[in-house]
Amino acid sequence: MIPRLLVALGLAFLPSGILAGSAQKPNIELPNSAAANKAAVVDIFTKSYEGYRKFAFGHDSLLPLSESFTDDRNGWGASIVDGMSTMAIMGLDDFLEEAVEFSSKIDFSESKTASTVSVFETTIRYLGGLLSAYELTGKKHQALIDRARELGDKLAFAFSRNNVIPFSFLDFSSDRPSIGNSNIAEAGTLALEWETLSKYTGNRTYADLAIKALAHIAELVCFGAPLPKLAAQGIDPRTGAFVGGYVSWGGGSDSYFEYLIKHARLSNTNDNLFVDSWLTAIDSSIKTLLRTSTVGNHVYLADFDSNRRIRHVGSHLACFDGGNWILGGRLLDNQTIVDIGLQLTDACWNTYAGTQTGIGPEGFAFISDDGDFTGGSSPTQAQLDFYKQHGFYITSGAYILRPEVLESNFYAFRATGDQKYLDRAAAAVKSFNEHLATQNGFAGLNNVNNAAGGLRDHTESFWFAEVLKYLYLTFDDPEHIHLDKYVFNTEAHPFEAPAFATTSGKVVPPKPGFVVQSPDAPLPLISPHPMLPSTSRTGQ
Repeated sequence: MIPRLLVALGLAFLPSGILAGSAQKPNIELPNSAAANKAAVVDIFTKSYEGYRKFAFGHDSLLPLSESFTDDRNGWGASIVDGMSTMAIMGLDDFLEEAVEFSSKIDFSESKTASTVSVFETTIRYLGGLLSAYELTGKKHQALIDRARELGDKLAFAFSRNNVIPFSFLDFSSDRPSIGNSNIAEAGTLALEWETLSKYTGNRTYADLAIKALAHIAELVCFGAPLPKLAAQGIDPRTGAFVGGYVSWGGGSDSYFEYLIKHARLSNTNDNLFVDSWLTAIDSSIKTLLRTSTVGNHVYLADFDSNRRIRHVGSHLACFDGGNWILGGRLLDNQTIVDIGLQLTDACWNTYAGTQTGIGPEGFAFISDDGDFTGGSSPTQAQLDFYKQHGFYITSGAYILRPEVLESNFYAFRATGDQKYLDRAAAAVKSFNEHLATQNGFAGLNNVNNAAGGLRDHTESFWFAEVLKYLYLTFDDPEHIHLDKYVFNTEAHPFEAPAFATTSGKVVPPKPGFVVQSPDAPLPLISPHPMLPSTSRTGQ
């Protein structure tokens, strides 16, 4: 059982704007088996991408069963742009050269499919993919920055009504935002990408817009959050106010919490707001959301609904939480947070280990000492029987190639060096090859607890960007893409993190500010945006 610890007590004398620890354990040693497993991941990527190249190249997603494609991300070639950083990390130079050539010529001025564009999805997949690939290829492909700048200029219209919180969707044909409510994940998951765009264009406006949105949510928590220091999921861009009182670490909220601590690290900001907000969210979550299952003692973060009831639900999406707590706990040198993050990671891995295929479901639930309420129907007898055996039960059995369980497993390994996380990653590789492989790549499952239930005819771009990258890096030399040198966006695109200056064993961040690409050769201003404040060339 997890005691309801007041985490803040352990940090009472630590200046919260100072990150005091290394994200990664030093001198991790890999067993001989790691090389074969790493090669197996490269083989999965290669087979998946060859299927994409044969049937879907230039389009967004492969349909491996029907040998076709779908343009579900506006037709700009999502799998190419999303996969570039993984190609660079794996050393797949032929794929990478082709991908850079394609990405350098994308026309982002209009959507090739429906005119409506998701600001969040476009930011994390396309903008993040372009910027990370630029860094990982030695910053020699200026066209990737040019395309990123053009895309950023279009996406900035999400703020064109003088709103601090961006609208979630834009009509790229008219540059008009779609008026409607948003959520804190969509609104609070722009900072890493937009501040990196500012870094390489010398234009601070991108960063200012995204960071102000993140800061607004963090500050809003102080004025009427449903739970102490925990933001509600819904938010209205027109007013900047929360909508409803639902609190969750799952989809719709997840990456807002993720980016609080990651923005603090990537920027080395001396503004305490972001670290403080993450810490107080952790503390409040421990006191109000943390639960332990009555079978197996699995630790999870419950949801809290607008009727002020705890919902004992979990999801594959929410399973990023273990890795985020591990990362933040390491950066803040707080072992209590790290230990809980490891337990959250264990509970999510159990959803893989407990199924027939060895792959985790989209949705699941638990039973704790305070009940089994999920907001829906009570568990069936079959679900109760499954729960008694495994400590969780399945509420949505599909697997759509999501990465979060393996993401947290990666962070757990890099933080501890424990062999069990390598064993888990190896088990996932085996399960993927056994249950997801098709003649034309890899597909999802209709039911992870029934291998005969059939495959899902869709290979999401995050299969290339996230799942296979996190698996590969788990088996790769830990010095490669070291967690003290890179910060991953929520789509697993790594961005270069500035070095810390160390004094007396403590890590002290350098002065904040954006570094333009070439200080000796000033870059031109971007074209003035018609609905945004005038821009300065640099944030220094």
